[in-house]
Amino acid sequence: MSQSISRRRLLAGATSVVAAAMVTDVFAGGNAIAAPRTYTPTWDSVNRHPAAPEWFRDAKFGIYFHWGVFSVPAYDSEWYPRNMYEPDSKANKHHIATYGNPADWPLHNFINGADDLAGDHVEFAPKLRSAGGNFDPDEWAQLFVDAGARFAGPVAEHHDGYSMWDSKVNEWNSVAKGPRLDLLHLFTDAIRARNLKLLVAMHHAYNYTGYYEYAPAQSDPSLKKLYGQLSSAKENQLWFDKLKEVVDRARPDILWQDWRLDHVDETQRLNFLAYYYNQANKWGKEVVATYKDGLNAHGEVFDYERGGPADLTAPYWLTDDSISNTSWCYTEGIGYYSLTQMLHSLIDRVSKNGNMLLNIAPQADGTIPQGQRDLLLAIGDYLKRHGESIYDTRAWTAYGEGPTKMGGGSFTRPTAGTAQDIRFTRNKADTVLYATVLGWPGSSLTIETLGSERIDLVSLSSVKLLGATAGGYLDLPAPTQAATGLKVALPSTAPFDAPAYVLKLRFSGRIPSLRPLVGGVAHQGANYSDDSAVLAVGGYTAEQLSLAGIPPRTLSSLRLAPGYQVVGYSGDDFTGRSWTFTVDNARIRSRITSLKVVFDPAAYFRVTNVTNGLALDGGGDVPAGSDLKLWTWDGSTNLQWHAVDLGNGHHKLENRTNGLVADGGGATSDGAPARQQAWDGGTNQQWLITHRGDGRYSIANRTTGLVLDGGSNVSSGSVTKQWTWGTSTNLLWTFTKI
Repeated sequence: MSQSISRRRLLAGATSVVAAAMVTDVFAGGNAIAAPRTYTPTWDSVNRHPAAPEWFRDAKFGIYFHWGVFSVPAYDSEWYPRNMYEPDSKANKHHIATYGNPADWPLHNFINGADDLAGDHVEFAPKLRSAGGNFDPDEWAQLFVDAGARFAGPVAEHHDGYSMWDSKVNEWNSVAKGPRLDLLHLFTDAIRARNLKLLVAMHHAYNYTGYYEYAPAQSDPSLKKLYGQLSSAKENQLWFDKLKEVVDRARPDILWQDWRLDHVDETQRLNFLAYYYNQANKWGKEVVATYKDGLNAHGEVFDYERGGPADLTAPYWLTDDSISNTSWCYTEGIGYYSLTQMLHSLIDRVSKNGNMLLNIAPQADGTIPQGQRDLLLAIGDYLKRHGESIYDTRAWTAYGEGPTKMGGGSFTRPTAGTAQDIRFTRNKADTVLYATVLGWPGSSLTIETLGSERIDLVSLSSVKLLGATAGGYLDLPAPTQAATGLKVALPSTAPFDAPAYVLKLRFSGRIPSLRPLVGGVAHQGANYSDDSAVLAVGGYTAEQLSLAGIPPRTLSSLRLAPGYQVVGYSGDDFTGRSWTFTVDNARIRSRITSLKVVFDPAAYFRVTNVTNGLALDGGGDVPAGSDLKLWTWDGSTNLQWHAVDLGNGHHKLENRTNGLVADGGGATSDGAPARQQAWDGGTNQQWLITHRGDGRYSIANRTTGLVLDGGSNVSSGSVTKQWTWGTSTNLLWTFTKI
């Protein structure tokens, strides 16, 4: 894992290939390109590997652990092996005070064993409980089962270059040095004995691409290997050789990799993928390879570190998060997230088409601290009771509703929801919709998403509350539907204690189609049936539609949000014959290969800032060059705008009263005002409108690169400014058709 600011910035904006596409189900199988019997080390070949098999999408929750040499000092973080060499860093000062100067007391002393300045022996050498120690891999595996995990496994090698198996290519391993145990083998046996899928995590791409930048140059060939100082050719070969050993020895169901794969030689990356997939074919197993960079979403699963998307996102994805808010490995005084933060984040991620991999941090001797055990068991208790709304489910057309927004990229903190927050999942048969409320809402609950203007609930046959025990239900009175939502009567007080409560809505047939709030919902089946994808504003090539779950020429019906239209094309990349859809269409016979989702150029929109609720204001018959302002919505045409697609991915925003367009000018500094000018086609009048989830958009100027900024809780009449894109809701806007 990374603690560096530079990496946080790098990954905060990382997304899967089709982050704008949101799905109810992806990779149906029947429409996917057939996987080859034998993979070759080419992208064309490995891209045909099914990235997220059904068992993986069913599993939802897994556990892994950062445990190794870095657990011995139990200080700073799992990056201690690197940071101890950085002059004047926190870890460096601690190391000098506790062990001595790193030049004299190097990292490999923790592996070989040595005395600290107090005369105490330190070494990564956990002992099995059967040998009088505190380490019991079977006990760990049972804890994972009790926590509700469906897959689990170790970090088999971290950035530090220490292998947790009997490696023949790396003498710095747990059998040759340290505990003298094949830890990977022990975990593999214990986890498989409990019918969990095995995950093996490898972080070794960073070992030789920057991790030990502060460590001194080594002269000994063996130490060069440990500290990532071999030649580029040897390092790239060693990267592959380690993976090959792990694949052959553990036969992992999931081979998870950390960042810096984009620094590994491309030939070796392809060699690894082809080898892993070919071996899996021999084993008769469907396997998963994950990535943060260097691979792609065709054959592998994208992983958000400590995060996830703000909305439903395709293709199927994963996040790795930690039980601790301070470190990925055990450190003295380590802090933990709360149950509601971790569990609500899991529920949110599942509702958005993802899995969650949760890290724990055992102590160096193999003890799992009680605080971590308690949290895992509490998650397991909830999943045991309410797991039918998590396991084996699929995302729905909408992920949820409520004031609490979660995700938005990598490095976003787990967040606890409220009793006003709801997250949706559905069963695979598409006959049951689960609405999970992140707190007890009181004697009644209105589910706004299920209002009569968005969905026809005539086929709703029952609503039940999942009970205090697995398989138990509380029947609820028939709900009432209005334009404002579905109102469900509940007991006046919570009938049992739980961190979240689940309503089970059963339908006599398939769950009715939901009208989206933005863009359109594309269905593979006629009459809004079969697999579907919610597509926000933007262009979708054949490749992107396939990743979203709608392969070329399979779109058969379409529902549109108010104020949007879809232009379909017979050819890829928006070529060939075109068809424009401005209303719902239950039976599309056109064979669409690529498409664009655009704002209806004839519609007028209220453009509202998310933070302050003020609307973008053209100000009436003002002269060209006037500032764009913000105003309280009053229905005036001054506050109404056309959003016209220019065919190049950008839009012009034209005011209804004066006909002027929003103009970014030439200023590139934060705080520069946005103005209005007569349309001249310049790039300063072109805006990139990007969906950021939850019906919210950023509006970026093509010339300045800055986004429209509504400020904070400013007063009506304030000037609209431009700002560098960030996480503030000041920079987010909604488009509401008038």
